[in-house]
Amino acid sequence: MPRLSAARLRDRYETILDAAEQVLGRGGFAEASVGDVARQAGVSDGLIYRYFDNKQALRDAVLARFYGRVLEGAQIAVGRQEGFRERLLALIETHLRLFRDDRALCRLFIAEVRVAADYPGSSLQELNRRYTGVLEKVLRQGVAEGAVSPGFDARLVRDMLYGGMEHVAWRSVNGRATLDVSGTARKILALLLGGLAATPA
Repeated sequence: MPRLSAARLRDRYETILDAAEQVLGRGGFAEASVGDVARQAGVSDGLIYRYFDNKQALRDAVLARFYGRVLEGAQIAVGRQEGFRERLLALIETHLRLFRDDRALCRLFIAEVRVAADYPGSSLQELNRRYTGVLEKVLRQGVAEGAVSPGFDARLVRDMLYGGMEHVAWRSVNGRATLDVSGTARKILALLLGGLAATPA
């Protein structure tokens, strides 16, 4: 039997991941099976196991690819901006757009993966840290520009911002509402930067 080229092997790998993303997005991790993925991809179950040890490895590969895509998108969006406010707004908009455009994978990660017992210390948690690290870089740049107080609690800001966006976007993730990305991003930015204090007359 002739050996497959590296390009062909990579094509098969990506085809399997595409199929797994669709299957996991439809029914979640618990309901999905390797057989479902094989049928979606048009390959045998045995071929799936040539690339992945089990269903969890398949899920983790799907989410790792997802994280690579969103991390690159966030870095590009922020990198195009000048000034702290504009960079932070770009990051918020990018994250909210993620909830709007990749609802199935966001739902999978939030509702099933992040709450799993094996999440702490996992490669997926490390990818999540790299992604939220984009915010920490924006904040450090803000300090250097004099736009952010150097005494801020980076972890608290991270948890409040990402947690707040997740809560606001959850109805959209579940298909119960349409998310106004630009309008919501500007409201979050105004609240984060201006707080709740009344403006002096």
